[in-house]
Amino acid sequence: MLRDVRHEITDGLLGLSKYQGTGVHVKIGASPIVSAEPVVITGSMSADRIKEYLGLSPLADKTMDSVENGSGRVLCIPVAASTAGGIAEVETDATGTGTVAITGTPTNAFSLQVVITGKGGLNAAAFQFSLDGGYSFSEELTVPASGEYTIESAKIKLTFTAAEDAEFEVGDKFLATTTAPRMTNQDILGALEKLKNISTIFEYVHIVGETEPELWAAVSTSQKELEKTWHKPAFFILEAYEKTAGQTLDAYILQLEKDRKKIGNYHIQVVPARASYVGMDGLVRDTNMAGIVAGLYAQVDVNKSIGETAVISLSEDKVRKLLPEGLETSHIEILDAAGYLTFREYDGLEGFYVTNARMMGPEGTDYRYAEDVRVLDKIVRVTRVEALKQLQSDVDLDNLEADLAAKAQFIQAALETMIENKEISAVTVTIPEDQDILTDEIFRIIIRYVPRGKLREIVIDLGMKNPAAQAA
Repeated sequence: MLRDVRHEITDGLLGLSKYQGTGVHVKIGASPIVSAEPVVITGSMSADRIKEYLGLSPLADKTMDSVENGSGRVLCIPVAASTAGGIAEVETDATGTGTVAITGTPTNAFSLQVVITGKGGLNAAAFQFSLDGGYSFSEELTVPASGEYTIESAKIKLTFTAAEDAEFEVGDKFLATTTAPRMTNQDILGALEKLKNISTIFEYVHIVGETEPELWAAVSTSQKELEKTWHKPAFFILEAYEKTAGQTLDAYILQLEKDRKKIGNYHIQVVPARASYVGMDGLVRDTNMAGIVAGLYAQVDVNKSIGETAVISLSEDKVRKLLPEGLETSHIEILDAAGYLTFREYDGLEGFYVTNARMMGPEGTDYRYAEDVRVLDKIVRVTRVEALKQLQSDVDLDNLEADLAAKAQFIQAALETMIENKEISAVTVTIPEDQDILTDEIFRIIIRYVPRGKLREIVIDLGMKNPAAQAA
């Protein structure tokens, strides 16, 4: 080759971090959409686009909650729920003699309205329908000659009936509420199996819909398998069951406190917090706030608390009120102490805040908060990547200590970056002595890190000072 001026490009000098999946999460929920692969939702998508991808479903609702609160990327796993949605008895507010029957298997909880906008019978009268209690309506439609019309997006069938001497009058209304389909424990556990095959790095998993302690335990088992066998460290956000109609609020809180003792895994987070919430699509829903929580984690670094008052708050324009009705500070204190994630208000501040990002760890755990677990999981991810690069590498047994120290330095370098990024305070890497590499072929390393501290409470000693007083 003739000699000339050549350039050799060295990449990576800017120190830009490699993609670690921070803030990316998987969301599992009931949806009519059929997809063999996770449906990817990004933070730039509109509410209409999200509904187009996920259907009119609980999965779409909670994904919108996450996106508008910070999520930039959500991997959604739609589940065909075994428990179908239901339809309550039709209420009629009409002067005409025509009737409308409402049947089907609704894809979500809807407040359905059918309003007659043009007088007449079959193939003559006109109508509009709303799935959101009148917030928005369809275009005007003609009552079919067959009397049957299906709202395909909601899986609801309208059957209009009008005899020869009967017809619909303008203003006639037919109302019904529906319940959303619900995933069974088996549905959820089946969806969790798909996590093993997701190649994209994700940080946490949100399961949409209220759950019971039996599922919390089952998910805990799946989480441990996912981490140990499939090398996917991730924490799970679960929605607690709701207060039943005949249950007092005090009894409900005590039941949650009792059920908390059935789980001891700091990779499990259970959210009982509910609110009357104005969603991304403008609809007001009484909803569990776990979808919001999943979005908030994407807003902050792994070491940051989503309860940091200077950084994260939910405005009163979005959160109308916390639920259930009658919730008091004493109830929140009990749930927080038990390890549940709750929301609260502060006298002197506007809006609503995460009390603490509690995790369901065993008694005495070091990992009480989500920020502790997020840092831990990131350390696991980054040290695994660097350690994998050392597998099958050659070791000089005549200079064993120095050789192992050099290999450990590559692993430690990733943690030094976390110190620079202020994700941890300090780290120490120790190589135990007398390692018999030739016999067992195992390189043992001890890593100890100092986390970042948090101000959970501030005490101010306040008093007067008399400038004229003489020092004693």
